Amino acid sequence: MEKGSRQKRLHSQTLHFIFLDSYPLNIYFAFMTIELVILFTALILVAGVGMSKVSERFGIPVLLLFLGIGMLAGSEGPGGIYFDNAQWAQALGTIALAFILFAGGLDTDVPSIARVIKPALSLSTAGVLITAVVTGVCVKFTLDFSWLTSFLIGSIVSSTDAAAVFAVLRSKNVGLKEPLRPLLELESGSNDPMAVFLTLGFIELIRNPSQPVWTLIPLFFQQMLIGLLLGFLLGRVFIYLVNRINLDFEGLYPVLCVAWVLLVYGLTAALRGSGFLAVYIAGLVLSSRSFSHKKSLVRFQDGMAWLMQIFMFFTLGLLVFPSELAAVAGQGFFLSLVVMLVSRPAAVFLSLLFSHLSIREKHLISWVGLRGSVPIVLATFPLLAGLDANHSIFNLIFFTVITSVLFQGTTIPPFARLTGVDEPFVKQRRYPIDFEKSEELDMQLVDLFVPYGSAVAGEPILNLSFPKESLITLISRGEKYIMPSGATVLQEGDVLLILGNRESLAAAQALLEKPKEKPKPSSAA
Repeated sequence: MEKGSRQKRLHSQTLHFIFLDSYPLNIYFAFMTIELVILFTALILVAGVGMSKVSERFGIPVLLLFLGIGMLAGSEGPGGIYFDNAQWAQALGTIALAFILFAGGLDTDVPSIARVIKPALSLSTAGVLITAVVTGVCVKFTLDFSWLTSFLIGSIVSSTDAAAVFAVLRSKNVGLKEPLRPLLELESGSNDPMAVFLTLGFIELIRNPSQPVWTLIPLFFQQMLIGLLLGFLLGRVFIYLVNRINLDFEGLYPVLCVAWVLLVYGLTAALRGSGFLAVYIAGLVLSSRSFSHKKSLVRFQDGMAWLMQIFMFFTLGLLVFPSELAAVAGQGFFLSLVVMLVSRPAAVFLSLLFSHLSIREKHLISWVGLRGSVPIVLATFPLLAGLDANHSIFNLIFFTVITSVLFQGTTIPPFARLTGVDEPFVKQRRYPIDFEKSEELDMQLVDLFVPYGSAVAGEPILNLSFPKESLITLISRGEKYIMPSGATVLQEGDVLLILGNRESLAAAQALLEKPKEKPKPSSAA
């Protein structure tokens, strides 16, 4: 549907939004007071938080729910908000993805991903390229698109969203055996820059048909190298700064962190590097080291990532007109099948050809390649480049993402069980005691499990030879917490919250894992 016909819907909107091209954001509030704007924003956020609980309870990917809120609030829903500004949607999506990727890197367990770096990087580079090429070939020979446009569509849908996968698994109390979880986390965090590069590259080739394809190769290495170096360096600079700046107001540290994320992305992009890769690497650098206010900043950035997701998905939901999706339903369904059953499996099995992963693990990895928010954001790039005047590519990608999340998202738990790579999901414990590690103090607070059959079970703490440098601060037993004393008797299955240095904690863990000695059989008289 052409943009002119979209504009005709403007006059009947219930919230009386008027969009004028002379305004930077194309929004002018004609009859809405500031109080109504604040109220409407609050309702969006409250609905977003509520949808996260629905997602957790029923296993519905939160992406679908947030997009649904935006579509309901749009011009064809009860909200009646007319929105047709791809530039604003792309700008908000770019900022949101920067914070989401930074928070993802910051929340990553760096030691756990050390042994999956090679396969993850292979998936996030060669795997993305194979997905784009295979999808592009299938699109060219089945749908009515040119070669370059077909490869552009393949590039847009080439990235994955592991957060949606783990949200579904968590809702069903299903976990994944090692090393699948860290592998998928690292892949999803590092494959977005490749997808962005391919998308922008094919847009450039479409606009300049005489430009050779091989000219994109040095640009690729330039973007990735600059993104990698600046992400690492600016991450280290932030740690140095936050440890020495000694701000009088603790509330300024989150402000500094927000500014730093924007600085990392903006500076890297200005220097022609990959800003998305830079913010993710900066997050990984911060995750791997201790610094002042780390726990509070991790929690703050997690909240920022959720806030960005809500606004980004809401805006993208507003941008789509549901009535237009019917025209691309057939093509979108076909594209989803291609990505799920052809492109993603080909990318996984080819890029992991020399890995030590089993066939079952590769099948699971190929099936959990959900499309997420990044393809929808990338679908706004052709709109702004003037290559998608009738919104056909955007609507096609939007429909593909929805169907991918619906089909794959709802079948991941049974597929994990079918392939035998599932394990019980262990929820992260929340303790009423908190401790922030710092470089000045060589201590950390960890939880250690008393195994079944441990020699310490049934013994009071006083009788055990715990290292003097360690302190048992709390015992978690079932749903209760116990303040320990010397007379407290440990039981199998207890979780001890212990404060100590690395050596004392290792000695305490060895003590807890020591098995009981089996009684010697009595000799016959």
